[in-house]
Amino acid sequence: MKQHLGRQSGVQKVEVSLLDGKVDVTPKEDGQIDPAQLLKATYDSGVTAAEMDMTARGKIVEDSSGSLALQVEPNRSFAFAPNELSKGLEILAGTQTKVTVRGQLYKKPAGKKKSDPSAPLKLLILEVQEKE
Repeated sequence: MKQHLGRQSGVQKVEVSLLDGKVDVTPKEDGQIDPAQLLKATYDSGVTAAEMDMTARGKIVEDSSGSLALQVEPNRSFAFAPNELSKGLEILAGTQTKVTVRGQLYKKPAGKKKSDPSAPLKLLILEVQEKE
């Protein structure tokens, strides 16, 4: 799995902890990692991902459907899964305020349901770490 993830575009370093069952992926300086590709690479390596969390910094914007998203680059944003924390960020939509959030992009469905790694990822905000 470490090799599958390490070959992905934008990945600088991959650390695997078998004891904790966790994988930490560090992006290169340009930060051009595609989380959906990381999830696919994980499944391609024969491992099932239970969840995928991320910490990201960007501006709050409305996407083409009118939903809130975290824009991390001019052409890359992550739509929010609605919750109380994401609702609290509505007032920042369209402003130049940058926020750093910790969130969950993927969680394996409960039970024996087969997950669809190609489904669009939505960012569930777990913590707003900084606003500036």
